[in-house]
Amino acid sequence: MKWLMTLAASLVVAAVSAPCFAADPRYPDWPCVQAKVPEVSLAAVWAGPDLDDVAGKWKDDAKISALVSRLAARRTPLEEAEKAVTAFLSEAGAGKTEAGKLLFSGLFETLNAQRASVMNGLERITRKQRAAADKIRADTLALQAQQGAATPDPANVEEFGNQLVWATRIFDDRRRVITFVCEVPVAIDQRLFALGRVIQQEME
Repeated sequence: MKWLMTLAASLVVAAVSAPCFAADPRYPDWPCVQAKVPEVSLAAVWAGPDLDDVAGKWKDDAKISALVSRLAARRTPLEEAEKAVTAFLSEAGAGKTEAGKLLFSGLFETLNAQRASVMNGLERITRKQRAAADKIRADTLALQAQQGAATPDPANVEEFGNQLVWATRIFDDRRRVITFVCEVPVAIDQRLFALGRVIQQEME
């Protein structure tokens, strides 16, 4: 039983005290070391022609819509995506400018939606982690109280201890996942900027 209590205590200290919550008071649920930028501005990733006249119209073109989905997918290597952009626009002929505008408009809308979804998910997980940390602390105190009872129930103490170890491992696993997922918004930003640059170069 002592080994179980030692393991539980060490996991609680390692997981619950780990830095997994935001330092920026403006975004209390943001768990990443990367600063939270709620939205990417169009000006930060696009220096080409104005896109107001094509907003939303990319969805009406089946070919562009399919290409946007392919280019926006993170499973598509960036180099492959850039080549696909070059090939598509080289075939557009006189309509290259319009095609380029539609393509980037679609990418901007799609990747921004992906980015928002990932960021919202990170904040949801952070709220769950905060609640889990509170429960682990409370359960640790309850377990210690059971141990210190005048007539402790060994079977009950062991079962409760096992549950605490399991909950703490889940907490720690989520913390590692958060660290990995925190890189995703940055990767989306970089992808959007890189593809926008290729589109502009081809349009010119």
